Amino acid sequence: MKTPMHISKFLFAAALGAVISLAGQHAFAQGIDSTAKKIGNKTASIAVKGASAVTDKVYKDKEGPNGETVYINKKDQKYIVNGKGKKVYLKKSQIHDKKKD
Repeated sequence: MKTPMHISKFLFAAALGAVISLAGQHAFAQGIDSTAKKIGNKTASIAVKGASAVTDKVYKDKEGPNGETVYINKKDQKYIVNGKGKKVYLKKSQIHDKKKD
């Protein structure tokens, strides 16, 4: 049985619209994912820095490789907190004096 030409065009247009709609939703979802990850990383970083400031000592007049605050834990290990909220332990060569203004 032959289908009329306008029905096949309609089915093709509907299928094309569905594909475009799904592709747009996927791109939008990726934007939400990356934003959620950025917010999660920032929240974790702030939480770890706050906990470190309370439980550990701040290494006065010293800073990390890129000007970060250096903390000292109970085992006398020096570390900084990175952008994802992870503690990064430092070698003596990575710690330097703070720059005077």
